[in-house]
Amino acid sequence: MLWGKKKKKVTRIDSLIGQGTEIHGHVVFAGGLHIDGTIKGNITAKDESSSVLTLSEQGSIKGEVRVPNVILNGVVMGDVYASEHIELALNARVTGNVYYNLIEMAMGAEVNGSLVHHTDKKQPLSIKHDKDKKVANMAMPIAPEMNDKDE
Repeated sequence: MLWGKKKKKVTRIDSLIGQGTEIHGHVVFAGGLHIDGTIKGNITAKDESSSVLTLSEQGSIKGEVRVPNVILNGVVMGDVYASEHIELALNARVTGNVYYNLIEMAMGAEVNGSLVHHTDKKQPLSIKHDKDKKVANMAMPIAPEMNDKDE
């Protein structure tokens, strides 16, 4: 009878930010962080392998998230970097890019940005922007034999 059952992952909560709480500033944590309130600032995990961030349906984050394991069911306005695993639940709304190694996305979750797969765990997840670099026109030329169609 064990064949069809999934193992349920138990997430330990070391820190809780309640529904009526609003934090302005950066949050650095280790272990498990559960957010029901609002954070206006970046969230970073100290422990690079086992830290877990859980954002409930009532929770919201305005800032960058850098946590190995992320479970989102609320609103994030900023980029999300999940070096291990990210789960986007039914009510997850991300306005920003999501950089991930492994992703689970429920029907109804939204990402208004790019999904970027990243597998190298040794290299930190970061993006360098070159503001002076111009984008070249990438239009594909039409092959000569395509222009001479027999009708």
